Amino acid sequence: MPLRGFKPTSEGRRAAVLPDYAEVTKEKPEKSLLRSMRKRGGRNNTGRVTTRHRGGGHRRRYRVIDFQRNRPGEFATVVAIEYDPNRSARLALVQYEDGEKAYIIAPEGIGVGSRLTAGDGSPIENGNAVALSQVPTGTFIHNIELRPGAGARMCRSAGTVAQVMAHEDSGYSQIRLPSGEVRRVRSECSCVIGQVGNIDHKNRKLGKAGRARHLGLRPEVRGAAMSPRDHPHGGGEGRNGIGMPGPKTPWGKPALGHRTRNNKATDKYIVRRRYQK
Repeated sequence: MPLRGFKPTSEGRRAAVLPDYAEVTKEKPEKSLLRSMRKRGGRNNTGRVTTRHRGGGHRRRYRVIDFQRNRPGEFATVVAIEYDPNRSARLALVQYEDGEKAYIIAPEGIGVGSRLTAGDGSPIENGNAVALSQVPTGTFIHNIELRPGAGARMCRSAGTVAQVMAHEDSGYSQIRLPSGEVRRVRSECSCVIGQVGNIDHKNRKLGKAGRARHLGLRPEVRGAAMSPRDHPHGGGEGRNGIGMPGPKTPWGKPALGHRTRNNKATDKYIVRRRYQK
């Protein structure tokens, strides 16, 4: 997915670097695979804001995506590549031989006309879904399950890719994730060969605040620009440093690099932490 710059006809255009959408072949989504979405503005079921800086944005509809690929041995042909407003990756609209259509995350390197399959005995080729036990070590993968049959949970964003490092006799496979962490996953869990497409997504520049508002992102204010009652970093005459050991959140908790993982039940699956050099 190449990026494109613009002639500096305005300050918003001058700074913008956006995708050219050359890979997108279909503008209107498949009606049968759409569901309605309610906006929540970062609020939970009681109406409290649990994620700041969200709200507004263009109206969206959810695209139902097949993260399980549970039609083993059947071939699906890529009919179109589409934009999805709900995620950074592109979607591939595939059609099975019986006429059923489904959305999948579009891997890098596939296009209209590509034939994909899933299940035991599938070739180790881009876009095919197979069990981890069948994937040779060193192979790049994405859309990885954590529980067999539950659907893909890891490596679903644009450009993400993991690598199979080893297969254990205990029925687990070791996978190196994009963060650098090496994690053990059951070998019967499925994955998709290759890398998620839209690799240049991380290099885009919105160029103006209005484009962020269209995406549902609200403004952020620096803590140092607030008053002391609104933020631990606030207050003082003129510009001041943080004035305390380490940066804090508005509620006084450590921020910016502080480790928050607290899931001892899954620590046993981590072979190498992402912090290790």
